[in-house]
Amino acid sequence: MSKRLEMLFYNEGGKNVTVGLDHPVEPVNAEQVSEVMDTIIDQNIFTSTDGDVVKKRHARIVERTVEVIEI
Repeated sequence: MSKRLEMLFYNEGGKNVTVGLDHPVEPVNAEQVSEVMDTIIDQNIFTSTDGDVVKKRHARIVERTVEVIEI
């Protein structure tokens, strides 16, 4: 099972922008994630087709399980 930390933002156009990191260090520290998200916004690190990232939406851990089906 793989895990991914996804940080979701709004851009200037009001649309969602997702930045993801595979295999985050666990346990995930919510305060550190929030600080990183603030840095991404404050330093204008990412942009999108609808403008700069301007506001935090939320962060989440996504777990993915893949089961191979023999055919």
